[in-house]
Amino acid sequence: MADRRTWVVVGSESLLGRELRDVVADQKPARDLKLIAEDPEKTGVLTEQGGEAALVLGLDAAVLRGGGVVFLVGTAESAQRVLSLARGAAIIDLTHAAEDHPRSLIRAPFVEPAEFRAPEDAVHLVAHPAAIAIAMVLQTVHRQFPIRRSVIQIFEPASERGTAGVEELQQQTVSLLSFKNMPKKIFDHQLSFNMLARYGEEAPFALESAELRIERHLATLLSRGAGAGPAAPMPSLRLIQAPVFHGYSLSFWIEFEENPGVEALEAGLKHRLIDVRGSDLEPPTSAGIAGQSGVAVGAVTMDRNAPQACWCWVVADNLRLAAENAVAAGSQLL
Repeated sequence: MADRRTWVVVGSESLLGRELRDVVADQKPARDLKLIAEDPEKTGVLTEQGGEAALVLGLDAAVLRGGGVVFLVGTAESAQRVLSLARGAAIIDLTHAAEDHPRSLIRAPFVEPAEFRAPEDAVHLVAHPAAIAIAMVLQTVHRQFPIRRSVIQIFEPASERGTAGVEELQQQTVSLLSFKNMPKKIFDHQLSFNMLARYGEEAPFALESAELRIERHLATLLSRGAGAGPAAPMPSLRLIQAPVFHGYSLSFWIEFEENPGVEALEAGLKHRLIDVRGSDLEPPTSAGIAGQSGVAVGAVTMDRNAPQACWCWVVADNLRLAAENAVAAGSQLL
């Protein structure tokens, strides 16, 4: 079996790839990292990793065999190719291309119970970052204040569609302000200065598919629980495409069996991975959370029309949250 101290990143030039590399660079002890480009034109070039020069390699079986843990952070096409080539390596998939693989296992170490152990031959599918963020909050709250039901509005950033999504939002904004035709290859709709409940019919990816994926992954994470006691009930979800580049924003409505009140809820939410902003502080923003671990919670208020319920605002860096859970899963394999 390959040495699992050697990690291979397939799609290292992608947004997720760069984020994963930043997280790995902070690990102690340092990892032996091999960078794989999907684009043949980007192979054989020098880049920087952890303060040192690194050579970007091409995607082939010989390189993959040298890695004990392979991270998939590029396209679904390259991920499928790796699944057929990387014999004996542990696969950690952030693209969700392996979701239908017979050994696929949804992973999110940030919310898994301490006793959780993955099968030795599992293909580790990192849960959708929105599902991880929601599970972190609901599990933390439910352990102390039993939840009756909850409703969550999820505002998705363009970076969930990769570099192409970010570039299209940027180009749409420039085109709109200069009175030019806007590119609509990714969203098939105007996203700039707009919000979308659904993409256009010609979009290569449906927003409803992302919503269903979040729902599936969240149901799995909540079913595992986070220790003693019953799991938090599954919330009702609605996904909206927001005109922002990075970072999830989520509006939570939570109804309790017995409402603990704002102060007790803020105190109960405090956790090493949850930054709680009290009523004396400004609520968190998706721009402000960039590059930070975990999630931030603020604007906790009572629902004036439902005495057992409250509202709260949650933000998370989608790329950082996915990358850190992937690295945590890889570290467990050591």
